Amino acid sequence: MTGTKISYGATDHSLSDRRLYPHVFRTVQSHHVHIMVITKLLKHFDWTWVGILVSDDDAGDNELQILRKYMREDGICAAYIIKLTQQNSRNNDHILHILDNPQVSVLIICGTSSNNIYPLLREYVLELLDKTFILSPSWAFGPYVTDYKYPGFNGSLAVDFSSQTLLEFEDFAVNYRKLPNIYNDEASWIQSDFIAGQEDEDVLSFYNFTYNRYNASEKFTMSSRRNYLLSGVAPRLYYAVEILAKSLHEMFLYIMDKYQENSIPGLIHYTWRLQHYIQRMKSSPDPMRPSYYFTDQGEAVHAYKIINWVFRKDGYNDIHKVEVGNFTPWDASGQQLYMDPQSITWKPIEKGSCIFPQIPVSRCSDHCLPGSWKKARPTSIHTCCYDCVPCSEGEMSNTTDSENCIQCPSDEWPNEKRDGCLPKVLDFISYHNDTMASVFSCVSLFGCLVTGSILGIFISYRDTPIVRANNRNLSYLLLVSILLSFLSVFLFLGRPSDVTCRLRETSFGIFFSVAVSSLLAKTVMVCVAFRSTKPGSPWRKWLSVKLPYTIVLLCSSIQVIICVIWLSISPPFQDLDTHSYPGKILIQCNEGSDIWFYSMLGYLWFLAAVSFVLAFMVRTLPDTFNEAKYITFSMLVFCSVWIAMIPAYLTTRGKNMVAVEVFAVMASSAGLLGCVFIPKCFIILFNSEMNKKPDLLEKRKE
Repeated sequence: MTGTKISYGATDHSLSDRRLYPHVFRTVQSHHVHIMVITKLLKHFDWTWVGILVSDDDAGDNELQILRKYMREDGICAAYIIKLTQQNSRNNDHILHILDNPQVSVLIICGTSSNNIYPLLREYVLELLDKTFILSPSWAFGPYVTDYKYPGFNGSLAVDFSSQTLLEFEDFAVNYRKLPNIYNDEASWIQSDFIAGQEDEDVLSFYNFTYNRYNASEKFTMSSRRNYLLSGVAPRLYYAVEILAKSLHEMFLYIMDKYQENSIPGLIHYTWRLQHYIQRMKSSPDPMRPSYYFTDQGEAVHAYKIINWVFRKDGYNDIHKVEVGNFTPWDASGQQLYMDPQSITWKPIEKGSCIFPQIPVSRCSDHCLPGSWKKARPTSIHTCCYDCVPCSEGEMSNTTDSENCIQCPSDEWPNEKRDGCLPKVLDFISYHNDTMASVFSCVSLFGCLVTGSILGIFISYRDTPIVRANNRNLSYLLLVSILLSFLSVFLFLGRPSDVTCRLRETSFGIFFSVAVSSLLAKTVMVCVAFRSTKPGSPWRKWLSVKLPYTIVLLCSSIQVIICVIWLSISPPFQDLDTHSYPGKILIQCNEGSDIWFYSMLGYLWFLAAVSFVLAFMVRTLPDTFNEAKYITFSMLVFCSVWIAMIPAYLTTRGKNMVAVEVFAVMASSAGLLGCVFIPKCFIILFNSEMNKKPDLLEKRKE
């Protein structure tokens, strides 16, 4: 058939293919649209786990395929698909068991509405009183729903074409009674060339029936008129005829204007021109009536309405339809579906001892709250069935049903619920928040005060024998280096920077090298002095004033050279460690080059070891103020502290590592100060008789 056709009910998507059906128009859209509406409705109410009842025919298979496609795009899964066929009656108990899945509260009915499957569906509806049904347009106003009035449909929803506002019936009948007189030729063309098929018979029967009944002075009853006009078919049929008639009229005016009456060519050649007029035709400019227009696929674009079926026991046990929403395809995405939840009457749900209407829940799994993510179940092929797994350490999710967790930035950490990131705690020895800083500061200041006091005592009693013994200048240098070691503690406190990192790692190395070198020089002088007491001893030439200073300068210079090379090649720097401890950023000093760092420590330990061994060897030499025994004890304390510090230093991080280093500095400084100078101060302050030259001479004679 090559004639132009306007359908009022064909929804098959293949008719939109203009290569196959270039002359077909329809006042409805393909079932792609109303299936999309159903899917958007499911997504709106968060129904992701639904059942599907579909007719076992080509239309049902086609709609099912499209429905599953749209459901997959919106993340909705079909828990089961039941095809409505007479063979199901043999296994009804098994099917009812499947349909009674408590997780599935929503059932979609689609496909062809036919009398063959009504008895079978009736059994399901009567049993499944707690399920909410979603009806496609082919089922929305079928007699099975509107006439049988089963309570199982109470609270269900239906998708239907938008309400069509027609002329008043009397005007409608008068216009159609005049139609043959006005468009006599057009009516014959409708019958002969441009309308064909079953729907064409409906148009002609509707037209002839109306005309003949009025000519015979017979009228519809009021109920017959209302049922037919408001059934949903009549408006679409009316607009199909209206558009076709107007298009024909426009084409005739064009023909009459272009050709003489005797030279009009065969009308069959004007099929393409009729298509042109239909394509640009709008049914009505009246804003109170829907204004149809055709897309490039020959479909009339119109809105859809969402109907809520309400079963009311008002004496008639009637089912009422309430319009609770609409879908307008031409609106922007996300604004096409409008629902009025307050006007929806849901099925009564029993909850505890109360029964009240409630929005049904139809999900395979509960929502995964922020702080967790959806992990697919290994036993399920459906993406809607999953387990909620808390985010791993260092990760967060701030949306419901997150597919995965997000790693927080390196300077942030998840909060307790793991639904957001918070700045990490900065970890260093702070003057404001750490008691440790206050303790170290007080101890360091106390050590400086004691060292300064001893230095003052030694300067005040600089001419006494005990101060002059073993080179008082070396004693001054040793006290100053100990004082600077105590003060270097403040370089370890507070937030480190590149400057403080370079100063802290090199200062205590140099200060302690000077201190240990001074003790080594004292020990060497004791040894040389004893050796030179014998007549003709070659050690006398070493009793020069320059010897101890040369030892101190040489030994200290080596440490200074090591530190200078270290700072030149790979100096220490501030390092932000974001991985060692969860939720913390360790602000610490990176040594830069481990080789030079341990070279500095190794050289310091070498000096201490040489001083200890040499002092231990000469500790028993007879001398009035032999400091060798005191140096031995001081080196023993010094070496013990730094040897014990090594494992603690290597096994800690952050401010605890700094605390170990500070403790080692203060303990070794206090050891040197206490072992070398406290006994001498005791003699100076509390046993001054031993610090007088006559007493020393008498003691020597004895």
